[in-house]
Amino acid sequence: MPRPPEPEKRLALARDAVAVLQRDGVDVPIAQLADALGVKRPTLLYHFPSRSHIVECALEELLVEQWRFVTERVERESHPIDRLYAQVRAVHEFHEGHEARLVFLTQALAATAGPRLTEIVERAAAVFESARRGNAERIRQGIRDGIVAPCDADAVVQLVRAVTDGLVLQRVTDRAALAPVHEALWRHLLFPLKTHSQRGRTECV
Repeated sequence: MPRPPEPEKRLALARDAVAVLQRDGVDVPIAQLADALGVKRPTLLYHFPSRSHIVECALEELLVEQWRFVTERVERESHPIDRLYAQVRAVHEFHEGHEARLVFLTQALAATAGPRLTEIVERAAAVFESARRGNAERIRQGIRDGIVAPCDADAVVQLVRAVTDGLVLQRVTDRAALAPVHEALWRHLLFPLKTHSQRGRTECV
C-alpha cells in the first residue's frame, strides 16, 4: 500500500533542505543531506526524487506566499495604475531583507533541474503571463474609460516587471535602495499615466 501524502512534512523538509543546500552547495550528496536533516535517505527520496524537486517545492511555496501577500495589497486599489504600483512595492516589501533566498532558489533550480527545467519554467511563465495580461487589460480598459492616458499597455507592464525583478537582484548584489527607485518609477512613468481627473493621489507615494 503506498504511503499517504504528507504535505506539511514535505514542505518542512524542503525548507530545511534548502537551508542546507544554500550552506553546503547544491551538489551535496543526498545521503549527507538526509543526515543533516535528521531523516533516512529513503525517506528524503520518497518526498523528493532529486535535489531539483526540493528546490522546486521550496520555490513554489515562496511564490504562493508572495502571491497572497501581493494580492492583498493590490486589491486595496481600484485604479489600474495604482494597482500596478502597489504590486511593485508589495513584491519588494515581501522579499525585503530576504532577496538572497529567492535568487538562490532560482539559480539552484537552473543548476539542478536538467531536462525538467524547460517544463518548470514554462509552467511558471504561464502563471505570471496570465497576471501580466490582466494588468495590461486593466490599463487598456482604463484608457477606454478615460482614466489612463493613451499608452502601450503591454510595454508599461513589461517595463514595470523589469524594474520589479531587477531591483530584487540588485538588492542581493549591491543592496540597492528601494525608495529612490520607487519614487522615480512613480513620478516619471506611472503617475503621468493617470489622467488629470484621476490625480487626486499624491504625486509621490
